Amino acid sequence: MQKKVGLYFGTFNPIHMGHLAIANHMVEFSDLDEVWMVVTPHNPHKKKSTLLADHHRLEMVYRATEAYDNIKPSNIEFGLPQPNYTVNTLAHLEEKYPDYQFALIMGEDNLNTLHKWKNNEVILERFEVFVYPRVTSTTIKEEFKNHPKITKVDAPIMEISSTFVRNAVKEGKRITPLLPQKVWEYIDEMNFYKS
Repeated sequence: MQKKVGLYFGTFNPIHMGHLAIANHMVEFSDLDEVWMVVTPHNPHKKKSTLLADHHRLEMVYRATEAYDNIKPSNIEFGLPQPNYTVNTLAHLEEKYPDYQFALIMGEDNLNTLHKWKNNEVILERFEVFVYPRVTSTTIKEEFKNHPKITKVDAPIMEISSTFVRNAVKEGKRITPLLPQKVWEYIDEMNFYKS
């Protein structure tokens, strides 16, 4: 039987309990066998001073997920040409793992921009999309409401953002409950986000 893998893309700068709660919910309450946390590499054409180096963000995802058998870190995009598009990553994964069935995981807010993605019609034709709720005022576009490839998963709404975490660390706030313990230790040890 084909293993069904949900791809949860993000910069994970840093990964926090909200990301883990969503990934875990997808594994436990959908027909996905695994969730891969796909760390998006730094786009060399964009200057993003707050974005940690790729290997540091991957290390945090590794530390955050090592206690979960069905949630795995992925650096699959690190070796792909930049700027990269999701459709290319999916093609690369299908080639590399022909026995796996891949699906996308995204927030409601991202679903509303899906029509702007490169080759979005190919993605929707060939891959399932699992959507989790976000606190947002936007309503889902009509074309996506009853789409056969789109499944809305009633995951808990998490109002934690990586930006909030970074700012709180910079201000010296104690935010350990928002982060996996090993991620907090790594941030602290490496002095990330302090300045």
